[in-house]
Amino acid sequence: MRAIIVVSVALLCLSGCFDDVSDIQVHMENVKANTRQRVEPLPQAKEFTHIAYAAAERRSPFVEPTPEAIQDRFLQQQDCLHPDPNRRKEMLERFALDNLKMRGTLGDGNKLWGLIESADNALHRVTIDNYMGLFHGRVTRVEPTSIDLLELIPDGSGCWVERTTKIQMFDAAAAGN
Repeated sequence: MRAIIVVSVALLCLSGCFDDVSDIQVHMENVKANTRQRVEPLPQAKEFTHIAYAAAERRSPFVEPTPEAIQDRFLQQQDCLHPDPNRRKEMLERFALDNLKMRGTLGDGNKLWGLIESADNALHRVTIDNYMGLFHGRVTRVEPTSIDLLELIPDGSGCWVERTTKIQMFDAAAAGN
C-alpha cells in the first residue's frame, strides 16, 4: 500500500514536466532583441596631480588648540608686558572663564575666599593672587557676589595687554528658568 502511494506521488510530480520550452525561447528572443549589442566605453580618467602636504608639522585644524600652544606662538619681547613663563600653572587655569561659575564665598572678616565650580563639577577655593582662566587671570579682589580678575591677553605682536574681568555669582534659580 505504501509503495502505491509513493509511485502515485512520483507520477504526479513528473506530470508537471513537459518537453515544451517554446515560452522560454520566446522570452530569450525578446531579451536578445531589446538589449544593446555594444557597451559604451568608460570615460577617460583625468590625470592625477599630486600636491605635497606642506603643513604636516603644523597643528591639525580639527583639534582644539591648547592654551600653551596659543601663547607660545607669540615671541616675548623684553621691553613690553608679558606673563612669567616660569610661573607654575594653577588648577583653574585649565578652564576657560565661561566654564567657571562662582557659587559662593567663605571666610571671616580678615580673608574672603571665592568658591568656583569648574566644568568637571569640582569646587575650588580662590583668593587674591590666585590664577584662573586661560589668559593668566590673576584674582585681584574677592567680593561676596563677584571676583575681579586681571588677565593678560596677547596683542599679536609679541606683547600682552591687561584686561579686567569680573566673574559674577552664579544664580541657580535664574539658570533653571
